[in-house]
Amino acid sequence: MIPCSILDLAPVTEGSDIATAFANSLDLARHAERLGYRRYWLAEHHNMPGIASAATAVLIGHIAGGTSTIRVGAGGIMLPNHAPLQVAEQFGTLASLYPGRIDLGLGRAPGTDQPTARALRRYFDSADAFPQDVAELLRFFAPAQPGQPVRAVPGAGIEVPVWLLGSSLFSARLAAAMGLPFAFASHFAPGALDEALAVYRREFRPSPHLQRPLAMLGLNVVAADSEAVARRLFTTQQQSFVRLRRGRPGLIPPPIDDIEAFWSPAEKAMVEQALACAVVGDPRQVEEGVRAFVARHRPDELILTANIFEHGARLHSFALAAAACGLAPAA
Repeated sequence: MIPCSILDLAPVTEGSDIATAFANSLDLARHAERLGYRRYWLAEHHNMPGIASAATAVLIGHIAGGTSTIRVGAGGIMLPNHAPLQVAEQFGTLASLYPGRIDLGLGRAPGTDQPTARALRRYFDSADAFPQDVAELLRFFAPAQPGQPVRAVPGAGIEVPVWLLGSSLFSARLAAAMGLPFAFASHFAPGALDEALAVYRREFRPSPHLQRPLAMLGLNVVAADSEAVARRLFTTQQQSFVRLRRGRPGLIPPPIDDIEAFWSPAEKAMVEQALACAVVGDPRQVEEGVRAFVARHRPDELILTANIFEHGARLHSFALAAAACGLAPAA
């Protein structure tokens, strides 16, 4: 099998709070480290009551400080919300504190709704400058040159692997043109997956950052001791998607017995399309599902996500997923 990682949103569940969400994320990261996962990434979202990873760089520092070997990073930082210099300084700081363990994934979406995007981008109108911002950020990570008027301190000359994230051909082409690794958001927007991978691999140009294409794909994996239990756990994710589309995002809901009574036929079709890249079931089904996904798309890495209400069930799901993926537990 191939390297596997975890994408976390620091979920805040109904009846719980943000402090507990942060404690659970650190516990899951330590669990992932023991199980042999390669990376533990956190994603930037704003104005979402059920997602506590808005201050992504701060939370990455918390997770990296509480673990010892697993790579910790952003999957991702929504670059239009930030000045490239500030991102370079933040991740230069993290990479100085935790050498060889920090990743920086970049997205061009706001990670929120339009009113919140306007609150974040007080002096910025759109994501049209994303390619220029990525190039500027990479320059800040390069060794500082004599006479350079603005430097990232820390940041300049510090190695921080930069990934481009996306769910479209735009990011695939940009990652290929810049010679950067590419992570596709197939866990919630799989529509352009096959075409984006083909474009990235076909158009990739080697760079000082990367000599050959490196593609990581997102995959929802919910594993339990039985298929029935796993299907019920998965209803948490399904409800969250429906609530978001209804314009009523909230805390992460508990699973329910009858998902069919919860959504309309149109909502069901929408969720099934968005979550088409999902493997749900018992250990055998999960192993078969992951192997089939890898055989079809040939990713270089997988990044797994599981929006499960109960923390113990989430830990167990990722343990079963690790076994299904053939990961080697840490010594």
